[in-house]
Amino acid sequence: MLLNGQFILAMFSKIKSICDELSLQFDSITLDRKLLLESISNYVQQKKNAGLPIQLMYVCTHNSRRSHFGQIWAAVAASYYGVLDVTTFSGGTEATAFNQNAIQALNEIGFQLTTKASGENPVYEVFFSDTITPSYCFSKVYNDNSNPSSNFAAIMTCGDAEENCPFIPGVELRIATTYNDPKVFDGTPLQSDKYKERSLQIALETMYVFSKVH
Repeated sequence: MLLNGQFILAMFSKIKSICDELSLQFDSITLDRKLLLESISNYVQQKKNAGLPIQLMYVCTHNSRRSHFGQIWAAVAASYYGVLDVTTFSGGTEATAFNQNAIQALNEIGFQLTTKASGENPVYEVFFSDTITPSYCFSKVYNDNSNPSSNFAAIMTCGDAEENCPFIPGVELRIATTYNDPKVFDGTPLQSDKYKERSLQIALETMYVFSKVH
């Protein structure tokens, strides 16, 4: 589909509507934050200009909440803005499991998740389209075999991972775009709202990143 001069790959209507709304909210991002996010945009642009694959890995301590939001929404944003040859990943400093509250927030927003492997650390496919390759999500350390070992950007989504993960081999760009942890609202009346709020904050910022790629 061609919209406003850009190719937007087919995606679920609810996700597309959210992206349309977020694309009008970039003024809500502070200037300092925009400059930080544009470092990722510049990295993507350089790779695109050189005709090279674009690999982005979102890193948080337990790879259970914010890093998965980053992995999933960056894939959506790349598709929305027609930036091709982008693969997104996530990892942590330790493996736990993709948090069920984060999964619920994604379901409520409009994603479809299927379980590919069960157990203490289930493996999920996260779909935002019937035709676009889904995100492959489970908790893992950043240097897991399923993640890139060279030629990638590492986006640190929590301060703990930034402090306790001092060296990531093979990284070309490392940048900290930390977010407050929705975990602090687990078991409270605000749990659902805060998980969706954090998911949409990360969505807004990944949308901004890809909006600056030409």
